[in-house]
Amino acid sequence: MEFLYPEGKKQALTMSFDDNQDFDRRLVALFDKYGIKGTFNINSSTLGGTAESNCDGNVYVTAEELNDLYKNHEIAVHGLDHKFILGLTDPMIVNEFLQDRKNLESYTGRIINGCAYAFGWHNEHVMTILKQLGIKYSRGVNDTNNFFPPMDFLDWCPTCHQGSENLMALCDTFLDCPGYIELPLMYVWGHSFEFGRSGDWSQIDKFCEKMSGKDFIWYATNMEICNYIQATRSLETSADCKTIYNPTLITIWFKDNGKEYILKPGQTVKLD
Repeated sequence: MEFLYPEGKKQALTMSFDDNQDFDRRLVALFDKYGIKGTFNINSSTLGGTAESNCDGNVYVTAEELNDLYKNHEIAVHGLDHKFILGLTDPMIVNEFLQDRKNLESYTGRIINGCAYAFGWHNEHVMTILKQLGIKYSRGVNDTNNFFPPMDFLDWCPTCHQGSENLMALCDTFLDCPGYIELPLMYVWGHSFEFGRSGDWSQIDKFCEKMSGKDFIWYATNMEICNYIQATRSLETSADCKTIYNPTLITIWFKDNGKEYILKPGQTVKLD
């Protein structure tokens, strides 16, 4: 039995960008041009403010534009003030994530339960707190340089950073992905201000162009990936694995002995 992504696609691509500076506008336009979907991780206390650390005086996107700017993408939590969370007390950790979530939900009307750790720092204790706050996944910054989905979505490590010298080589490998990887996923993360400060958007443009328009790739947000893979892991089977029941609200695609199956919510199938 081999799981597939929605519509029977074999592979998935997702992107994740932090800190909501106004360079996001150009990056979103690039993603929309190529049909790439991403997740944008927002520090809600900075919305509409000035990036003081940026020598060019660049500003952050505003709360008023969130829904329109990211209409084809996911908005996720990144901490109210982008604090180093391992130095905080438990109430401070709760406030950092929960208030950010409340603010973003208030501004957008969306349910927001994805996250990226500021600076990537986290531990088991922080992961437990996030789970209690209703966060379903959170991304760190340690690159795997591979295409395996995470075992624990609250400890989600990306494939590579946007500036990795391996980015295009990994792209080529992914497009000819080894068959032994179950649900292969390429996950690129970074900050749009890194393009903005350098003035060089050529590599991300080249990457998106090369990855776009592939009928075997599912272009998805972080949350879409998380929900789908968690649903595959929630299937119930008989002891001989020949009878499969889908207790989730998500339709699942898979293959068995060369035959493709579509398992709808609440449906049970018997394999040939």
